[in-house]
Amino acid sequence: MTTTVLTSDRLTIRGWTADDAESALGIYGSPEVARWLTPVMEQVDTIDAMRRTLEAWQQAQPDLIPPQGRWAVERNDDRAVIGGVSIRLLPPADDLELSWHLNPGAWAHGYATEAAGALVAWALAQDVDELFAVARPNNVRAIRTAQRLGMQWVGETTKYYGLRLQVYRIRTSDLSESTLN
Repeated sequence: MTTTVLTSDRLTIRGWTADDAESALGIYGSPEVARWLTPVMEQVDTIDAMRRTLEAWQQAQPDLIPPQGRWAVERNDDRAVIGGVSIRLLPPADDLELSWHLNPGAWAHGYATEAAGALVAWALAQDVDELFAVARPNNVRAIRTAQRLGMQWVGETTKYYGLRLQVYRIRTSDLSESTLN
């Protein structure tokens, strides 16, 4: 099994470990983050619950078909885990969903765009034609990040998660030369 590790100017995207539980709790235990993840993922309340979640993600990773997976986002300068990115199947379809989640203390620094952009470039080089991102209409941060990534607005739907969601898509043909290098 190969482990995907991606790097950008300021970030490293790597697999989660149980040692990341405290940092991950700062993300997935934050009400500001969790409010956008329900019903896909509930807010994590304790360090033990976060550790179990990370262990489940680690165990599932080898069985996922690339580019699917969940990864930690680590700042290069201080090795702090500030977020997570993932590519998963959107139910009930076979569409691949790109998502990003940051600790609120790391918001407004361009980290979500940088991490998700690195993941997009890698994923679309894995013989995948397109990735989708979904956001609730009032999740302005997620919508702006999708737009900064060069994702195109597809429309609004209720087919995913039973929620009214804005749908964005990026295809290999949407990537600029600078993104691919």
